Amino acid sequence: MITSLIRRSIQALFVILAMTLIVFIGVSVIGNPVDILINPDANAAERTRVIAHYGLDQPLWRQYAIFLQGLLHGDFGDSFVYGRPALGLILERMPATLELAFSALVIALVVGLPLGLYAGLYPDRLSSRVIMSGSILGFSLPTFWVGLMFILVFAVELGWLPSNGRGDTAELFGVRWSFLTGDGMRHLLLPALNLALFKTSLVLRLTRAGVQEVLPQDYIKFARAKGLRESRVISVHVLKNLMIPVVTIIGLEFGSLIAFSVVTESIFAWPGMGKLIIDSINLLDRPVIVAYLMMMVLLFVALNFLIDICYTLLDPRVRMDGRA
Repeated sequence: MITSLIRRSIQALFVILAMTLIVFIGVSVIGNPVDILINPDANAAERTRVIAHYGLDQPLWRQYAIFLQGLLHGDFGDSFVYGRPALGLILERMPATLELAFSALVIALVVGLPLGLYAGLYPDRLSSRVIMSGSILGFSLPTFWVGLMFILVFAVELGWLPSNGRGDTAELFGVRWSFLTGDGMRHLLLPALNLALFKTSLVLRLTRAGVQEVLPQDYIKFARAKGLRESRVISVHVLKNLMIPVVTIIGLEFGSLIAFSVVTESIFAWPGMGKLIIDSINLLDRPVIVAYLMMMVLLFVALNFLIDICYTLLDPRVRMDGRA
């Protein structure tokens, strides 16, 4: 186990190093931020001074070396637009994105798991067919369109829920959270539902497929033959064996909820990392873009590592070194 953990840690370091090179080169060849930051009427001396100030006159390999050196110290450079450390800007917006992503994940699990379990146990019922038809809509409807419809119906027409912002927040562990206040929960509900729609359909269909795959197995038949209650058969034997693919999806999809919440945050003006990265891309704010992308790389690497550990906890037959 320890050897496997060390091996996976080394692999993760190589992945992170490779991604630093890909991200840095990819961002550096896109446009010239000087054209946006400097007034077009500025003279050549002023342009030269600004370019030297941001280190844009250095060769690309030297910029990358400086970037790696700063990365080891947690320094991604200062934002071209805000004049503040890029990592600080990302961390400042991160609680809002984490709150939104976690709320969407909870909704997806609370709704998707029971419905998928029901549809898998009773596939021939009309209600199960209605559930599966609804899951297709969840896959098919564009997120931006659903978000606009939510605003139109629940905010504009009915006036039940607000359409933008985080609302009132309360402090917990030194961080401001919306879910701790009633007004914050009202602001959180629509964007969380919008972000959770696709994930709910995914969890639902995956759970249904897992149930239908597990039910014909011999150990399920044997458990029923021993006279175990149906509730125990489902909770102990069915759910436990379909949780491995579900855990995989939960881990990876939580990362994608954070990384790709850009559309939802833009529609609902949610002040998270997604909205910040959109503004930074428009302004070619390279340090913020690189800091955001590297945070996403670290997040996905960490989630994959945790998923591997969860495998061994859910099923002792699964070993991190790949041996049974």
